Amino acid sequence: MSDNKVDFYIHGYKEVHIGDFSFWITTSHVCLAIVMVVLIAFAIVANRAIKKADYRKAPTGFLNVLELLVEMLDKMVLDNMGKTLAPKFRNYLGSVFLLIITCNLSGLFGLRPPTADFGVTLPLALITFFMIQYQGFKWQGMGKIKGLFEPIFVFLPVNIISEFATPISMSLRLFANILSGTMMTTLIYGLLPKVATLVWPAALHAYLDVFSGCLQAYVFTMLTMVFIANAAGLDE
Repeated sequence: MSDNKVDFYIHGYKEVHIGDFSFWITTSHVCLAIVMVVLIAFAIVANRAIKKADYRKAPTGFLNVLELLVEMLDKMVLDNMGKTLAPKFRNYLGSVFLLIITCNLSGLFGLRPPTADFGVTLPLALITFFMIQYQGFKWQGMGKIKGLFEPIFVFLPVNIISEFATPISMSLRLFANILSGTMMTTLIYGLLPKVATLVWPAALHAYLDVFSGCLQAYVFTMLTMVFIANAAGLDE
């Protein structure tokens, strides 16, 4: 049996005091900040590459990858939200997808995925929840309230619980899947002999970091699109 110490990389680095309120700067804050820096740097590089591109020539290399990503995201949003809502949400949904997938894949580079912290996934799900409610009232008006009493009025409590269950289920699904993958990977590295970790974790990373990370980013984004589109109730 290995004597290696298991470390789940949950550390507090500095306690910050603001008046009577205090909080800790933790591993999740640091890793999320690194992810944000990477995404901002990517956006700056992409913006410069697009500005320098010659519109008379077919895109190649990095520009080709950018064009593919944008076209895929635009098509996914259009197919699920329709031509009325898609232009309003494609930038937000693209940003959320890139943020989540980068957070999920950050474990490949030695970081603790920020999405393994419920304090990261819950705010993302709450944004979706408020968007659902806003779009529902915007497009349905009082029909949004009427829908809570359907198919009959006795279903009101069930429908209300269903509304508030949406952000909880979305945040817990993303959080639990990424956290479980992080814990399993950490246990493998912490409990197996060093020699065994040179080979075995490769398959583990392929599934827990790459496959599961991409899948959960896609699921969260897809649910956001579907719930908002359903709340708007547009026939397109």
